[in-house]
Amino acid sequence: MSRAPASTTTPDRGSPAWLRRDAEQISGALPPLLAEAQRLAASTVPGVHGRRRSGPGETFWQYRHAMPGDPATAIDWRRSGRSDAHYIREMEWEAAQTVSIWADPARAMDYVSDHAPRTKGERARLLALALGVLLIRGGERTSLLGTLAERPATGEPQLMRMAIELARAAPEETRPDFGAPPRTALAAGGKAVFLSDFMGPREEIFPALIHAAERGVSGAYVQIVDPAEESFPFDGRLVLRSLGGTVEFETHRARGLREAYLEKLAARRADLMDTARNCGWRCLIHRTDESPRKALLWLYAAIGDDAAQAGAGAGCGRAGRGPAPEAPGASGGSGALRPSGGRGDATPRPHPRRRDARRGSPRER
Repeated sequence: MSRAPASTTTPDRGSPAWLRRDAEQISGALPPLLAEAQRLAASTVPGVHGRRRSGPGETFWQYRHAMPGDPATAIDWRRSGRSDAHYIREMEWEAAQTVSIWADPARAMDYVSDHAPRTKGERARLLALALGVLLIRGGERTSLLGTLAERPATGEPQLMRMAIELARAAPEETRPDFGAPPRTALAAGGKAVFLSDFMGPREEIFPALIHAAERGVSGAYVQIVDPAEESFPFDGRLVLRSLGGTVEFETHRARGLREAYLEKLAARRADLMDTARNCGWRCLIHRTDESPRKALLWLYAAIGDDAAQAGAGAGCGRAGRGPAPEAPGASGGSGALRPSGGRGDATPRPHPRRRDARRGSPRER
């Protein structure tokens, strides 16, 4: 007796079958993501990011001269006895700040070439959760924009909510080709971190960045790119296709496109640098073949009060490398096209050479 083929019907949203499938997907992805984020966070030196001001606390901050109206009980007589003035000993009030994190969920973040160990989206989610681990350890309130963990909170429950949301696979039909930071749910006067490739349409991305600054929000954004997107190492026949399948372009002279592509890449990165400088934000260019630890250390320092203020510290760079070289995308999102040879795209690799089982070892056809 032949067995009836298994049903491929998608269960209705909200049904028991749908909930079970969703739970299985989340539970399968959650442990590795959370474990890796915790290991990454453990490799940094945690500290408290509170707004520095005098008030109740256990950590000494500074001495200041006594002013008319200060009670005599507030005077530090031991310090005052070494001079002709009276001094007040002030403690640091460690006030928790709110940090909103956004990891771009768009389809463009699924791209990965043979030169990188993982997709841009995987790296963004890892950095988002690892940063959340560090901030929550320091007593900060965190939120994950665009998810059910959007409400700022602290403690292990919030960390688990963030982990679940980052591990959850969004339905393909709800994912845009490119993402832009949401303009809502940002705590006025708080901090924010945006993780994306920032290669979508300019008219969607940059107003969102400016809107955050106008709300008094300071922070940092990280442009996450695949090494192939920076070097454009393609020759011969090449098929460029957006991961959403909405745009496709084919050429037999890929090398002739390299100069124009890199110019558009440089124009987009220059826009990011100018926006960061004008808004008092920090900007990092991070490649997926680089260590995530460097990016996490940079992020953790960038959202501290000493580093994220407007002025000399603002602008774009690379962790541990000084100023960043110029780079991506043209206005209108011409970064929309992705080399179709990377994982996450079913089209055969367009390069005239192919690679054997050992990644990075080319051989002639």
